[in-house]
Amino acid sequence: MSIISSNIKFLRKKKGLTQQQFADQVGIKRSLVGAYEEERAEPKYDLLKNIALFFEITVDDFINETINEKWAPKPKGDPANLRILSISVDKDDNENIELVPLKASAGYLNGYADPEYVAALPKFYLPMFKQGTFRAFEIKGDSMLPLVSGTIIIGEYLENWGDIKSGDTYVIISKTEGIVYKRVTGKFKEQKKLKLVSDNPVYEPYDISGEDILEIWKAKAYISTNLPLPTPEPTMESLTTMMAQMQRSISKLQQNNN
Repeated sequence: MSIISSNIKFLRKKKGLTQQQFADQVGIKRSLVGAYEEERAEPKYDLLKNIALFFEITVDDFINETINEKWAPKPKGDPANLRILSISVDKDDNENIELVPLKASAGYLNGYADPEYVAALPKFYLPMFKQGTFRAFEIKGDSMLPLVSGTIIIGEYLENWGDIKSGDTYVIISKTEGIVYKRVTGKFKEQKKLKLVSDNPVYEPYDISGEDILEIWKAKAYISTNLPLPTPEPTMESLTTMMAQMQRSISKLQQNNN
């Protein structure tokens, strides 16, 4: 059973309502309630908002959380949960996947919370991404090889930063770094900062504070016109860079031990 269908059924029964009583209160036909609960149809976005409001929960929790007797809403006072997210929908109320190309990266830092700006971004829809909110970002540079500059990362919006999993990759939107795609190590809950690691060992890890972060998107897929190639032989330049990085790391260890 899908999350939406199981949540409707559970919450309706928790309120002690029949399908007909629930249908009357939200202003739809009883047959639609049966279709939603049996996974024969899904409510459109406007109706989802009305149903979530009726049950006094957020739309995000309603479509992403499995609600049962053990479930509890996220604390409203947690700053990690108080974020404004602008989205756009198509004519069938399906959420679009907005694309943030490289040329729009700088503007995104100012317009990410502006509905008009987000609505003007290029957009597309992928049927395999039905539940959740997704956005696509074109990445720059070679820090995450074998993904090359120009690769498009499709990320799922992460509302609660405490859900970050160490070792997974994310698109991080921050005031100082802009849009970066990195691997994250550590737990945000414990230190209120993230350590960002590149898959290309030439680039050193660095920390970024929670106060600097605007949005986090968990990487779910990528689109690239560059097909994988055999791993190239290391060049003298790359070997020199790696040796320099090793020397810096050894120097830091020696300083820490003194």
